[in-house]
Amino acid sequence: MKNKVYLNNEEIINLEKKYKRLKERLESLNSAVIGFSGGVDSTFLLKVSADVLGNNVLALTARSSTYPEREYREAVQYAKDLGVKHESFFSDELEIPGFSDNPIDRCYHCKKELFLKINEVAKKKGYQAVLDGANYDDVGDYRPGMEAAKELGVVSPLKEVEMTKLEIRFLSERMGLPTWDKPAFACLASRFPYGSKITKEKLQLVEKAEIFMRDLGFKQVRVRHHGSLARIEVAPEEREKLFDIQLWDEIGNAFKVFGFTYATVDVLGYRTGSMNDTISIEGQKNTRGSE
Repeated sequence: MKNKVYLNNEEIINLEKKYKRLKERLESLNSAVIGFSGGVDSTFLLKVSADVLGNNVLALTARSSTYPEREYREAVQYAKDLGVKHESFFSDELEIPGFSDNPIDRCYHCKKELFLKINEVAKKKGYQAVLDGANYDDVGDYRPGMEAAKELGVVSPLKEVEMTKLEIRFLSERMGLPTWDKPAFACLASRFPYGSKITKEKLQLVEKAEIFMRDLGFKQVRVRHHGSLARIEVAPEEREKLFDIQLWDEIGNAFKVFGFTYATVDVLGYRTGSMNDTISIEGQKNTRGSE
């Protein structure tokens, strides 16, 4: 993520209209539970929801083997800083039938299980709506989880008002949210090619490798798991930092210690949904989640 977000005057005026519609939409809900990951979108949504609904908001985070502990600790801190009620629960996606086989609609089954649990909490505690942080950019990608959210009546207010990731970052910076330039993050299960078995040990391996890369100073990074080979993606603007033989040795040796036999760099760098390159979106029009 670059250091600054710029919009021209016309874009800002349009965004202010979206922001107004967002607040009106949230106000109509009266109370809400927000599926909160601590990412850019859900943190922004939590902030605006708290501003509009006050104490009638609950942030709810699912802890699991696909969600790094570092991300969870950040989510706890963000909710605390915003003064919003925050709770968590444990969820083991690997116990969901078929999940570990990593089918192309894996996210559908995961999100369905997640939102069923969040809906239960909302109903038990008397909250009128369940929200997620899906934004308007998500409409253009293969997102099976969005179909599960729709089936279960989850509200996606950022998507409804057509607010994009860039616009969310812009407003987050203006609000002083620490997540305004936080790198995009997806659950660790997204690091595996469809059809490749997902295990707790493999998830831990990927998590260790990504923590190592971030500790080296790379902000946006993915370590894709291809059996004994790790395919490293860093942000396009960060690729130049990898042209260092000493750094290659350091990364290669560390990844071998973690459990990979080989480590390679994706020359195109990080791009969201790169694992979707292996499927035909046209061919998925009749499957779950092909928005």
